Amino acid sequence: MIEWVTNIVSAGGYPGVVLLMFLENLFPPIPSELIMPLAGFVVARGEMTFFGAVLAGAIGTLLGNAFWYELARAIGADRIRPLFARYGRWFAVDDKDFARAEATLRRYGPVALFFGRMLPAIRTVISIPAGLVHIPRAVFYLWTALGSLIWIGALTIAGYWMEDHYERVEGWIEPLSYAVVAGVVGIYVWHIWSTRVRRRA
Repeated sequence: MIEWVTNIVSAGGYPGVVLLMFLENLFPPIPSELIMPLAGFVVARGEMTFFGAVLAGAIGTLLGNAFWYELARAIGADRIRPLFARYGRWFAVDDKDFARAEATLRRYGPVALFFGRMLPAIRTVISIPAGLVHIPRAVFYLWTALGSLIWIGALTIAGYWMEDHYERVEGWIEPLSYAVVAGVVGIYVWHIWSTRVRRRA
């Protein structure tokens, strides 16, 4: 996977970074923790500029999040709430949980959007409830962009400084990316199981 991502970044340049980050936020096949450090490697080799790589990553992130936000905004909370009441058990939530999450997001929207961009299991998903509760577009895009720039910039810097140790990093970064995905799936399964146990009790 590392070689494939590096080849796309090297051959595709900035559009390649935009594409990968767009896909990562649309349906996360590859985590940004892998994409942007590898973009940092390419920056260290002089094939891209640091600011260009960060900007490309941010654009791809915004495009991916805009898809989910605008789709959810078009649907609206009133249409989706009955689905939570009927199918929410598959996600260990119900309509009351949805109502609480909606109230929290309305109150702390900017903070949640900003810090949510730095959390692996949250950064893409949070765009959906933000759209459902009609967080203002200016608020959504501003705070998503700010949080994304900080996160993407940090990952790119890490990749830049690790460029001299590429062979060493290559050995552990890919297994780590799979571990992140496995961890998210494991938390999801545990959450469903523990919620059902509590409700039965």
